[in-house]
Amino acid sequence: MSDVTSALLAALGPDRVRVGSDIPVRNHADASGLTPTPPQALLLPRTTDDVAAALRICHEHGQPVVTQGGMTGLAGGAHPQTGEIALSLERMTGVEEIDEASGTLTALAGTPLAVIQKAAEEAGLMCGIDLGARGSCTIGGNIATNAGGNQVLRYGMARRNVLGLEVVLADGRVVRSLNKMLKNNAGYDWTQLFIGSEGTLGVVTRVVLGLHPRPQGIQTALCAVNGFPAALKVLRALERRFPGRLLVFEGMWREFMDVATGPGGLARPFAADHDLCLLIEVAMGEDGPDAFAGFLSEVYESGAVEDALVAQSEADRAKFWAYRESPYEYGRYLPKLIGFDVSIPLARMPEAIEALRQRIPERWPDAVHVAFGHIADSNIHVTVARQGMDAATYRSIEGVVYDIVAELGGSISAEHGIGRNKRPYLHISRTEPELALMATIKQALDPRGLLNPGRVL
Repeated sequence: MSDVTSALLAALGPDRVRVGSDIPVRNHADASGLTPTPPQALLLPRTTDDVAAALRICHEHGQPVVTQGGMTGLAGGAHPQTGEIALSLERMTGVEEIDEASGTLTALAGTPLAVIQKAAEEAGLMCGIDLGARGSCTIGGNIATNAGGNQVLRYGMARRNVLGLEVVLADGRVVRSLNKMLKNNAGYDWTQLFIGSEGTLGVVTRVVLGLHPRPQGIQTALCAVNGFPAALKVLRALERRFPGRLLVFEGMWREFMDVATGPGGLARPFAADHDLCLLIEVAMGEDGPDAFAGFLSEVYESGAVEDALVAQSEADRAKFWAYRESPYEYGRYLPKLIGFDVSIPLARMPEAIEALRQRIPERWPDAVHVAFGHIADSNIHVTVARQGMDAATYRSIEGVVYDIVAELGGSISAEHGIGRNKRPYLHISRTEPELALMATIKQALDPRGLLNPGRVL
């Protein structure tokens, strides 16, 4: 047993420190697809003081640490590297307070997002952060990666929903600003540094979220359009007609729908094939369904929408969402795949789709490729699946997709972070001065480079 592990056991006890075969397999790998790697030890703190003691000891021994939450990350940020100690916040769970007067919720970082959503709902409010992994991802992981998801269009990324944080620095010092106020302009807003830093600057242990009134009169529709320019017309018309009420505007291109209704087993929503399907949700409030139906009639008559279905019940709404959430089942019926989370300027989105449709089949005629995502936010997800996907093919596909992103002035990461997987491509989206500034910040807060080394930078 190493000196650092012995010191951790002495300080925290065997209940909070596991080694060898006592480390669960779930802590060997996140959802990025990297080869599972057991950490040197697994730390399971229950309090912020535990985290502080653990990091202080690791700092003294020069021991690298990887922070783990729900292990749902797709960029390799929580995936252990050989010799690292994993610090999991899975025991630091619970909603500590809902302040209805301030409209805030305070929770420990290991609390699953779904638990936070339920607590907010029971208080008559809502959490603005929502994503498909809500049942297993943690709020600390959401903050560390600046998670996006289904409601960014209305409520913003995780960053916009955070009012306060508690963070443990690399040397074990605790910094705390559990602010509940919308206006607090007292000096540097240091909390913003840690949102999206992917655990490389400190470990988030507590969070204060601003909550929102629950939207009323949600209307849901599945619309078919002939390409992205038509989708953009519908988006702008929605924004003009219902300012501030548009909650969801998701796009699913033809190839995506072919997979969902083919091997995915879902019913075809429309009799004819269409280039692009849109999942739309609007909070109509007191205006009711008639105003929503009237809007759809207008965009249909204008030619922007070719066909549309309006949900008449929660069951209908669930059916519409089943198309958008079908990628969660890809592992069941598709060969080995690689997924991308990129942003493309809206004006160049048609070029991106056309380039994907040309370049992927040219190189890999047997590959399945789909595009879908939060298109109103410029964010699309691309998935490529192929039999016999080896490491060389994996990297070649990455090169094709990221070349397109670079050519069109996009971002290699819209909402999933950088982690280990995207680190070699960060220069596509960040200039040399920006990368140098990031390195300066990292050096200032983690001078020994012990927190999530090899991630982001």
